Amino acid sequence: MDDRSSLVYSTKAGRIKEEKKSVSRPPPGDGIVRVTLKRLGGNKALSSVTGLDLDEEALKDLCRFLKQKCGVGGTVKDFTIEIQGDKRSVIQVELEKKGYRVKLAGG
Repeated sequence: MDDRSSLVYSTKAGRIKEEKKSVSRPPPGDGIVRVTLKRLGGNKALSSVTGLDLDEEALKDLCRFLKQKCGVGGTVKDFTIEIQGDKRSVIQVELEKKGYRVKLAGG
């Protein structure tokens, strides 16, 4: 097959299955959870939580808990919990209740 061609349709392979990511553990940290503030365009802010040594499912559960406590939306991306708005103080209190060592970093 020519390197310059772009395959549009082929009946050779049948159905194409998406590959799943095999990474299920976060990179090792120093045991301190860091809560940072990121400024986005348009006078918006994002509270970012890093340093949690949890798998993806546990991170999603913790994200759901923090979203309920803060009353805002959020998501998990690359082992980082992102919560909408400047909710660093609420996140710090809730994580300390769960036994984590928390530092407010940046922002």
